[in-house]
Amino acid sequence: MCEPQVRGSQRTLGAGGWDCGCCGCGDGTFFRRFISAKEEQERLEEYRDQLKKELAGVEERIQELTRK
Repeated sequence: MCEPQVRGSQRTLGAGGWDCGCCGCGDGTFFRRFISAKEEQERLEEYRDQLKKELAGVEERIQELTRK
């Protein structure tokens, strides 16, 4: 049986009940295969913002290590 990887409450109902998509055990999440252009843009902008935050954290850590 698979370990559940639930993101929120998204699941899909298959012919035999809840379907994980890998082995049919019943645990898992619903995965959308197609998104709109607007959704893709929003996801990319969010990803960009997270990368900027990550870079700021890396630069801060480098400065901390340099001061030692």
